[in-house]
Amino acid sequence: MHEVWFWYALIALVTWGIAGLLQKLATNQVSAESALIWLVGGFLLLAPWMYPGTVILRYSTRKLEYALLGGVLNALGSWALFAALKSGGRASVVIPLTALYPLVVVIAALVVLHESLSGLQAVGILCGLGAVFLLSS
Repeated sequence: MHEVWFWYALIALVTWGIAGLLQKLATNQVSAESALIWLVGGFLLLAPWMYPGTVILRYSTRKLEYALLGGVLNALGSWALFAALKSGGRASVVIPLTALYPLVVVIAALVVLHESLSGLQAVGILCGLGAVFLLSS
């Protein structure tokens, strides 16, 4: 059977897929900024359920800085996604294009974490880029 991480990833796939459709529907009616505020509201609705029950500020400053910066970049990326959808971007192109963000992670992991990339993984990257090209044409 699959490991636990697989099921979490599958949940992310399904929920983000549905969220992409809902984001386009929302930005057909409201501004990107309003959509971002409501996105944050959605996060806050889940906060009590996700709260670990321990003191969340007990971590080192460095770890908290990483988490906070990640949150800021996530919010900026979400705003840019909403702005792209609001300004006429088709959900069938914008969402898959922005879903290529792992390519940034892969490049950063190669440079910063000194991870390696297999030939098969490189082919996967090219397939992802090719898919977005085909969707956008």
